[in-house]
Amino acid sequence: MANWQALIREQLEKDREASVKLLQEWVQSPSVQGAEEFIQKSIAELLAKMGLDVDLWVMAGEELVSHPYFVSPRQTFEGSPNVVGVWKGAGDGRSLILNGHVDVVPAGDYAQWSDDPFSGKVADGKLYGRGATDMKGGNLSSLLAISVLQKLGVRLKGDVIYQSVVEEESGGAGTLATILRGYKADAALIPEPTNMKIFPKQQGSMWFRLTVKGRSAHGGTRYEGVSAIEKSMLVVQAIGRLEKERNDRLDDPLYAKLPIPIPINIGVIEGGKWPSSVADLVKLEGRMGVAPGEQMDEAKAEMETALQRLAEVDPWFAEQPVELEWYGARWVPGDVAQDHPLMEILQDKFAAVTGERAIVEASPWGTDGGLLTALADTPAIVVGPGVTQVAHYRDEYIVLDDVFRCAEIFALTMLDWCGVAEGPAK
Repeated sequence: MANWQALIREQLEKDREASVKLLQEWVQSPSVQGAEEFIQKSIAELLAKMGLDVDLWVMAGEELVSHPYFVSPRQTFEGSPNVVGVWKGAGDGRSLILNGHVDVVPAGDYAQWSDDPFSGKVADGKLYGRGATDMKGGNLSSLLAISVLQKLGVRLKGDVIYQSVVEEESGGAGTLATILRGYKADAALIPEPTNMKIFPKQQGSMWFRLTVKGRSAHGGTRYEGVSAIEKSMLVVQAIGRLEKERNDRLDDPLYAKLPIPIPINIGVIEGGKWPSSVADLVKLEGRMGVAPGEQMDEAKAEMETALQRLAEVDPWFAEQPVELEWYGARWVPGDVAQDHPLMEILQDKFAAVTGERAIVEASPWGTDGGLLTALADTPAIVVGPGVTQVAHYRDEYIVLDDVFRCAEIFALTMLDWCGVAEGPAK
């Protein structure tokens, strides 16, 4: 039997220089929302050269935009195509999706970056630039896992489906579109930046907007009015109590190291129009974490109940209840059993490649894995290179050695999960 690990590692090393150059090109393509077409077409061309069956399309249609899980700040997606490449297996093997997004968050203030945010600069074993960690480095690991097996003449039994999607940062419409297009598998790997930890569970989340009402008056006689700003402080306190209640009852060892496993964050507060007037309206916007295994409607109901209880704290809220709106981005929570066969294979291959035992935890943020698990009957596990703490930060980077270690783990995992067919690869 071939020593697959030694052969895979040797081939990855041979391809390292070209692979780093490819990642540089990806990072140098500023694929913010609405500008993903260039990188997606280049990925489609690359997949075609590798012999995969390529599907490149701009998602559209009533089935998508009317779907209950569809979330996006836009309704049309010109300039933002999805790409799927299928490496067909010989048959009688388990299939695997490798899912990753190419959309990146804006770079923010360029002046705060040490270099151009899309430089792709390589220094001290790291590659810098927006999207390097979240998540183009992980996408490259997936692609290399396929490429290295092809170069070694491997023929798998099961299909491998490489998905390069858009819209993850806005709620997952790209992955939803792949599901509606019929793509599913026996399992999925999502190489988001996890510091190489394995996440069988992913927290979900959803955005909310609260409108707190007061009664206007002149600032000189402010006692004649009711300050929405002061009332909003009571609302923030109620949200804090709800967060504590929800987290106190969460007894999941995979979240044990997180100080707040499923946070509720207030990210925006706006109120008042004039310094000499009592503010009659305040808007609060935030993100509510949803636990793996929890239904999103259950979390919504808890928020609604907490806001209704405000009338017990202050009679004003019985007269003017807080208005609650669920809007914008939403990520479905995901949950895969720790004894799932793919989990066992991943942990085994992680130890073989790194010489260390894998750390298994739950993610503090949402991914497209929840959609795959819930809607496509495709259990999704999140594991990838990249430092979680630099995603969306200035001077974002990825450790290149981790990209290749992850590629090696994925390639070995594919051998076991999909199975190796007899005869040469086509």
